[in-house]
Amino acid sequence: MPAGTVWGGEPTVPPAGPKLARVAGRISDEDIAIVRERSPIADVVGEHIQLRNAGGGNLKGLCPFHDEKSPSFNVTPARGYYYCFGCAEGGDVITFVRKIENLTFTEAVERLAQRGGIQLRYEQGGYVPGREQGERTRLIEAHRAAAEFYAERLAAPDAAPGRRFLSERGFERVDAERFGVGHAPAEWEALSRHLMGRGFTAQELIRGGLAREGRRGPIDRFRGRLVWPIRDITGDVIGFGARKLLESDDGPKYLNTPESPIYHKSSVLYGVDLAKREIAKRSQAVIVEGYTDVMACHLAGVPTAVATCGTSFGEEHIKVLRRLLLDQAEFRGEVIFTFDGDSAGQKAALRAFQDEQKFVTQTFVAVQPDGLDPCDLRVKQGDAAVRDLVASREPLFAFAIRSVLSRYDLNTNEGRLGALDAVAPVVAAIKDPGLRKTYVVDLDRWLGFMDEGFVIRRIQQVIGKDRGPGQARAPRQEAVDPAVRLEAEVLKLAVQRPALLGPEFDALGAETFTLPEHVGLYAIIMAVGGTAVGGPGGREWVDRLLEQAGSASGEQGADLRSMTTRFAVEALRADTAVEERYASAMLAKLHETAVGRALAQVKSRLQRLNPVEEQQEYKRLFGELVALEQQHRVLRERAAGA
Repeated sequence: MPAGTVWGGEPTVPPAGPKLARVAGRISDEDIAIVRERSPIADVVGEHIQLRNAGGGNLKGLCPFHDEKSPSFNVTPARGYYYCFGCAEGGDVITFVRKIENLTFTEAVERLAQRGGIQLRYEQGGYVPGREQGERTRLIEAHRAAAEFYAERLAAPDAAPGRRFLSERGFERVDAERFGVGHAPAEWEALSRHLMGRGFTAQELIRGGLAREGRRGPIDRFRGRLVWPIRDITGDVIGFGARKLLESDDGPKYLNTPESPIYHKSSVLYGVDLAKREIAKRSQAVIVEGYTDVMACHLAGVPTAVATCGTSFGEEHIKVLRRLLLDQAEFRGEVIFTFDGDSAGQKAALRAFQDEQKFVTQTFVAVQPDGLDPCDLRVKQGDAAVRDLVASREPLFAFAIRSVLSRYDLNTNEGRLGALDAVAPVVAAIKDPGLRKTYVVDLDRWLGFMDEGFVIRRIQQVIGKDRGPGQARAPRQEAVDPAVRLEAEVLKLAVQRPALLGPEFDALGAETFTLPEHVGLYAIIMAVGGTAVGGPGGREWVDRLLEQAGSASGEQGADLRSMTTRFAVEALRADTAVEERYASAMLAKLHETAVGRALAQVKSRLQRLNPVEEQQEYKRLFGELVALEQQHRVLRERAAGA
């Protein structure tokens, strides 16, 4: 056992006290407002995605609600709202938590209250022992209690094999406590009895994957095993990974929590709660294969390491990392896969290559030639060796190409040609044209043809088309009507800076706007008193608009709320220092555009009149035309000079 390791003594994790749950009735409006106020939206969203300054007080990141290559998800901390310009999802901090974690409104408020240490009050009752909480909340609480139970039992006499396992791999007691490692007693019902004594039901234990149905009640899923708590990105325990310790255990070497309402292995990364800030800070994510590898990396100075949980690295894991890396074309980070140097490791690397196109950032492979994983490497060669392994990374493309070439005899023409044909899809899949050309040059050199043109033609023949995969066509950009864009900008000002528009905006009239949704938003603004009463704007003003929008029925109400949220978040097209002049100019241009449309209508009507037979109407319209032209000229000059 390494020096300094102490496994005896009293447990350092305090036993959890009894929990009385939950409540009858609805959460008071006052407490909901407090939860919103004390839950900064940038902090809550920032637990799930990396946000960067987008100017104008806004933050931007990759949307967690749809897959995208460049960031279109905006957060405005000053007003407490978010909006994605790619998928039109938007709302406040409670809406975000509801959608990202699939919760009810009440569960989302409770979740945020727990996060902020806020005691909620419920109308039509109070705290009522035994009342059932929302399912997710109950399962999260059960898993938290289970993690405390397992961690406490690691110091028990029967956990000696688990402590020995950790010690042999270079982990001390303080390391186990840091990662929450625990021990599941080799008993049928130890955890189940403990949790049911705390008020959790047998059905909740089975539903959450903590227990299985037995003949006489629930029996523990994990028995006689070393246990790692698996946490989501916010730090809540949602499942466990358990390693076999006893020879009498005829189960698999590693046993994981099954799919449950809170645990979905395809999107879970072990250690992401600890690594997320360093991943964002260093622009690097290191993918390892096991729980002890994550521990070893973090302890050795590679705090960006994460691992999958009982499944291969896949698309949902990529989405999690891309949001943390802010993975976009303008930003070049690193995703580093660590694999053994054997054939199994090479196959794993090639599987990773198939997903490479879903990253924008650079991908690498770090392979230890002697086949040691990061945990064993740390034990045998120390912390520096783990850091050196990561530093010696090789581009994934190069590794994938070399792995294919290694299967062929390159000393023969047949072997070289077969290798070229086999590696053609790999080279063609490189999405960057410049990088693809570079690897063609390298491939020609490695194979010894000394004819780049031949290599290119052969690759094109093999893949059956001139344009290789990965060369995605740029999406077509639809032109936006300048008049519509102008309307949107003025409405955006009305939502964000109503005081800059004031009574002049209110006097425009709904006919100034052409899009039905713009007309609808103008009507909402007028229904709450117009911009003249909006003051400096801010959250209260936006909340009033959203409440009014919600009074509309069905799809129309949802669309109006979405547009209001979007305009509350979308950055203005002017610098803060000139907002007043900008607002005046935009208002004048919008008014000028509306007057221009009226001018065109009057001119059209005049052309249809007979000035002799309809002399009175002609004179009236001509006078209206003169007045409109004068007004149009004044507005144009004002817009130009503002």
